[in-house]
Amino acid sequence: MASKKGKILSLSDLKKILLPLRNDRRTIVFTNGCFDLIHIGHVRYLSKAKEIGDILIVGLNSDDSVRKIKGASRPIIPQGERAEILSALEAVDYVVPFSGSTPIRLIRAIEPDILVKGADWAEKDIVGGAIVKARGGRVVRIRLAMGRSTTNIIDKILKLNATP
Repeated sequence: MASKKGKILSLSDLKKILLPLRNDRRTIVFTNGCFDLIHIGHVRYLSKAKEIGDILIVGLNSDDSVRKIKGASRPIIPQGERAEILSALEAVDYVVPFSGSTPIRLIRAIEPDILVKGADWAEKDIVGGAIVKARGGRVVRIRLAMGRSTTNIIDKILKLNATP
């Protein structure tokens, strides 16, 4: 597999890598997210996503995208570092940063066989789900680790810091 640095790719570089993988009938799995303050919930989620197919591609929200979704105080960890941390995880084959509010452009370009999101998303609300299904792929929702989120970690730190 690629080195950690070689796992963080532009969309055009990823598309070149995917062609031979598709020819070898490898199952391409795609998921996306902010992945700010990586925690056990992220690790379990990505491990389960990897189990579903052969190649796991993670679309990573850019810093600007995270700010639009989560607010001006986020992300805590800058995009380059988030990408490097994700690329160090065994389950993750490739990381592709994106700047839009949704990964729709990536999903159209990558054409994954399987699109994965957390079970907190209703299937009808999963961006790109209809596109993947129209190509004969499927959408899989993975149950999240209860009580494990970046927001919960931040809230706990703030409470601990506020306690005299």
